[in-house]
Amino acid sequence: MFIYDLANWPEFEFDEAALASQLAAVRYQQGLLLGRMQGLGFGLQEEAYLRTLTEDVVKSGEIEGEILNSDQVRSSIASRLGIDIGGLKKADREVEGFCQMMVDATQNFEVKLTKKRLCGWHRLLFPYGKSGGLKIRTGDYRDDARGPMQVVSGWMGKERVHFRAPEAERLSKEMSVFLSWFNGELSIDPVIKSGIAHLWFLTLHPFEDGNGRIARAIADMALSLAERSKRRFYSMSNQIREERKSYYQLLEDTQKGSMDITAWLTWYLGCLERSIKAAETSLDFVVRKSNFWTVHATTSLNERQRKVLQKVLEGFQGKLTSSKWASLAGCSQDTAIRDINDLIDKQIIEKAEAGGRSTSYQLIRI
Repeated sequence: MFIYDLANWPEFEFDEAALASQLAAVRYQQGLLLGRMQGLGFGLQEEAYLRTLTEDVVKSGEIEGEILNSDQVRSSIASRLGIDIGGLKKADREVEGFCQMMVDATQNFEVKLTKKRLCGWHRLLFPYGKSGGLKIRTGDYRDDARGPMQVVSGWMGKERVHFRAPEAERLSKEMSVFLSWFNGELSIDPVIKSGIAHLWFLTLHPFEDGNGRIARAIADMALSLAERSKRRFYSMSNQIREERKSYYQLLEDTQKGSMDITAWLTWYLGCLERSIKAAETSLDFVVRKSNFWTVHATTSLNERQRKVLQKVLEGFQGKLTSSKWASLAGCSQDTAIRDINDLIDKQIIEKAEAGGRSTSYQLIRI
C-alpha cells in the first residue's frame, strides 16, 4: 500500500512546531543572500542569476541521468532573458525546451499552473515525442499502455524501483485536486508549499517521462513565489544532485508511510538551506570574475587570452596546461605557450606549485 491508497489521501500532515526553527533558518538564509545580491549591482545580479539558472537546468537533468551541454544551456537561457553574453551557442531542441520550461516557471511564477501549461512543458521536454529512442505519449497524462508507472532511479540496466504511481485512470481527478491546491490561497508558508508540491507531483507521476524535471520546476516556481522575485541565486536541483541517494530514499520511505510527511519536509528544508549556503561559493565566482576584469580593464590581451581566462574564471575543471590552452583557444601549442608566457610577464597567471608530468598554470589571486 502506498500513501495515495490511504483513506485520508491527500490530507498531508506535518509537525509545524518541529519544523519551525528549521524554516526560520531557511528564511533567514534567503534574506541574507538576497540582501548581499542587492548590494552588488544589476550587472553582477544578472551574471549570478544566469549562472544559477544554468546550474539548475544542468543538474536537474543529471539527476535523471541526462547530460546537457552547459554552454548550450547558458546560451539558451541568456537569449530568453535578454542577457548579452556574446558568442551564443546554438542549442539542441531538447535543451531549448528544458530552458524554456525553467524560465517560464521562475519568471512567470504568479501565473496559474494548469493542465494546459504542464502539458506544454512536457512537449517542450520531448520535442520529438521520444525518450531514449522510444516513442512516448507527450503533451498529455500517461495512459499506462505499457503497464503500471514505476518510479525508478539509476542507469539503464541498473535501475532501482522506489514505488509505483497511481493508475492512469485516477490521474484526471488527482491532478485537478493538486492544481486546485497549488493555485489556491494557503495558510502554510510558501517554502513548505514548495516541499509538499514537489512530493505530491512526484507521487502522482502524471506523465510517461520527465516527471522529475517538471516536479523540480514546480518546486522552483513555488520558491520564486515565496521570495516574490524572478531572480533566485541558489540552485535546489544542484543540491538534490549532491544528495541524490538520500533524495530517492526519502521519496521511497514517504510513499510507503503515513500521511505525516514531517520527515520529508525536514530533509527538504535541510537540503534547501544547504543549497543557499552553497550559493556563496557560486557568488564568489561572479564577484571574482568582475573584480578581475575591472583590474585588467586596460591590460592588453588578445582574443585567445580573453577566451581562456574567461573559461578559467567561470570554474575551469582540471589543470590548465599548455595543451589544454591550445585546445580551448583553438591554436597551436607554440602559440599557446607564447600566450601563457605573455600572461606570466604581465603577472596575471603563474606556474602552479603542484608537480606532475605537465606544467600547469593558475590565476594570481587579486
